[in-house]
Amino acid sequence: MTGPDRPAARSPAVTTGSPAAAEAADTPVDVVCLGESMVTFLPLRPGRLADVPAFERTIGGAESNVACALAAAGHAARWVSRVGADGFGDHLVEAIGSYGVDVGAVRRDAHRPTGVYFRTADDRTDDGHEVVYYRAGSAASAMSPATVPYRDLWSGRILHLSGITAALSDDCLALMRDLLARRPGRPLVSFDVNHRPGLWRDAAGPRVLLELARGADIVFVGADEAEAAWGLRGARAIGDALPEPGVLVVKLGAGGAVVMERAGADGHGGRAGTDGHGARAGADGHGARAATLVRPPVVDVVAPVGAGDAFAAGFLSATLRGLPVRDRIRHGHLMAAAVLTVPGDLTQPPARAHADRLVALDDTAWGRLRLGPGWTGDDQEVRTR
Repeated sequence: MTGPDRPAARSPAVTTGSPAAAEAADTPVDVVCLGESMVTFLPLRPGRLADVPAFERTIGGAESNVACALAAAGHAARWVSRVGADGFGDHLVEAIGSYGVDVGAVRRDAHRPTGVYFRTADDRTDDGHEVVYYRAGSAASAMSPATVPYRDLWSGRILHLSGITAALSDDCLALMRDLLARRPGRPLVSFDVNHRPGLWRDAAGPRVLLELARGADIVFVGADEAEAAWGLRGARAIGDALPEPGVLVVKLGAGGAVVMERAGADGHGGRAGTDGHGARAGADGHGARAATLVRPPVVDVVAPVGAGDAFAAGFLSATLRGLPVRDRIRHGHLMAAAVLTVPGDLTQPPARAHADRLVALDDTAWGRLRLGPGWTGDDQEVRTR
């Protein structure tokens, strides 16, 4: 098994990059995000894909979204992935790097393409919404313990993963299982379940996602996806099914988010919740977790996309800063609100001082917030109800 102290074998199909890329991988960062990003084509007008004559090119990827949001918020973030040695791969690396993300650990594959997908311009929750992926056999699907050097992955205080990666291929699943195995010296591991039924090749997806989540230190899961994947209703049932993570974040949509946190496992930026050797204490699931519920501000939504990734970025940003659980949740809500009030998946988050002022509000003032387009600017007056 490939480990962090044994350089990974590299496929001959991979271009590993320059000495500068190797040096970048040795530079510590705050967060490393591993996962596939794809070139996304968005219709220039509503309607069926069959009827749309032209598309706008952008980028999409849960883990790279988190990396971009964290970098825009002032953290050192590294994106680790594989892309094709093609123009689309060039575009992804350049676009993600433009947010300030370290892309030096991205590998180029000379024989596999960069993934792309098309979607309709309608709300993703509409019955008529269409998404068409062209990602089978992509460069990212060849990620494995043998093709992703662990010095890249273990170079951050937090390693952020997603269940999407596990669905891409057997090699990707092997990589995820290896990264979520508890072993000495690993960083704090964050895992967003991201249940995508259409990506799994068989019915084992929900079981695999539950297995992977149990190996993480911080888990993000939506109450709706937990019910769809595991038949679990409510935060308490989800917590009972996932006793191992020290920090469990259950997203309730408009109802807010509840965090169940074990004492000593608050994730304050280093290896909190560990026994001093990198393996989290209490991994047998024993020990009560305190629950904290924080409702979000009212948001005038422009487009309901990207909010989950943004929430994770806000929560992890506050975790890196050692903030208490209420403030971590509030920062997650504010980062999500920044994305919800723009058309795309990514945007410039509020300045840290601006966000901190809002997070510090008392419960009554927080409950009266109403956030609309443009609220993230320092010179914008935030409305209250």
